Amino acid sequence: MKIYLVGGAVRDRLLGLPVKDNDWVVTGANPETMLKAGFTPVGKDFPVFLHPKTGEEYALARTERKSGKGYHGFHFHAADDVTLEQDVQRRDLTINALAEDKDGNLIDSIGGKKDLEQRVLRHVSPAFAEDPVRILRIARFLARFSYLGFHIADETMRLMKAMVEDGEIDALVAERVWQETSRALAEPNPEKFIEALHECGALKILFPDIERLFGVPQPEHHHPEIDTGIHTLLVLQQACLLSVEPEVRFAALTHDLGKGTTEKDILPHHYGHEERGYYLVKALCDRYKAPKAYQQLAAISSKYHTHVHRAFEVKPKTLLNVLESTDAFRRPERFLQFLQVCIADSRGRPTYEENPYPQADFFKLLLEQVIKVDVKEIVEAGFKGIQIREQLHQKRLLVVKKLRKEVIVDSD
Repeated sequence: MKIYLVGGAVRDRLLGLPVKDNDWVVTGANPETMLKAGFTPVGKDFPVFLHPKTGEEYALARTERKSGKGYHGFHFHAADDVTLEQDVQRRDLTINALAEDKDGNLIDSIGGKKDLEQRVLRHVSPAFAEDPVRILRIARFLARFSYLGFHIADETMRLMKAMVEDGEIDALVAERVWQETSRALAEPNPEKFIEALHECGALKILFPDIERLFGVPQPEHHHPEIDTGIHTLLVLQQACLLSVEPEVRFAALTHDLGKGTTEKDILPHHYGHEERGYYLVKALCDRYKAPKAYQQLAAISSKYHTHVHRAFEVKPKTLLNVLESTDAFRRPERFLQFLQVCIADSRGRPTYEENPYPQADFFKLLLEQVIKVDVKEIVEAGFKGIQIREQLHQKRLLVVKKLRKEVIVDSD
């Protein structure tokens, strides 16, 4: 029995990155051997065992062959005669097919070290095309390693396009798409995930509402980039500078979905895109069973972001409506996330990246002051039932009017 460290741990060590998890492959063994050695079985589809002391996963070397559609359609063979070289052949990328023996010697039978040095994401073999999840995975790896200079090999991108054309991507279930997407949003450059899916054609199948944004014009005066799809990627980049929270990044990615449904005769204007986008966001989240935190933040970001942009132009009742409709008084932390999305939207335009965004500070001040209105005083004054809500609204509105007037005077 021989044990090898494989995959991401070897790759990240060679890149000088922190190693988070160790994955091990065992050759010259079978399930009985592992059980006798004290390992605990955990895998249903293929033999994976937990180490009796460290709890780390040890998988028997295995081969696989396609036996059906999608990523579930595989038949695995694990036995004591399967070699390490055979095992790494089934891996997705060459940089993930590296291994080390117990003495730390690098084992590279596929050329992963060279691709690591040249910053190339390249598929191991044509078997890559048998698993549509790999399209999402390679896009996610691009989102993770793009800042180090990594790119997808031309032949790998061609293979990804062919997979999309062959309909392999249609077999993906919603849960797996969301799993990979949410993980990509947590990477340093999630916009690269979207770019890769757009280039290979998968975006129009998995996220048609995002794909539809590319090529849609906006007024050049406010949007030098013109293209709404490009703007969306720029906003996502800015959101990453403001927050590590994937919910904020998702809201930035989906804030302008409504612009993809604007009637052509009014372009490049997008009247009413906020409301249209609100329903598109909710439908997208329902389709992929996105957690409520993602759905709620994205929905309010779509519907109210332009209200924040025009904070110094709209009426006081509109300002208060934004606070009330976004549930800012009960969920102030989410409202602050919403403001981050608004900042990212404003800065997600060429030449606007460093511009101040006083609207966010103004809304923070509004929330801070309006939230101080004490409902107890209203109750003690004898108001009851719906009168309490009406009085609370009026008192809050007075605070908003006062603050707005002060801000306008200061700006003058």
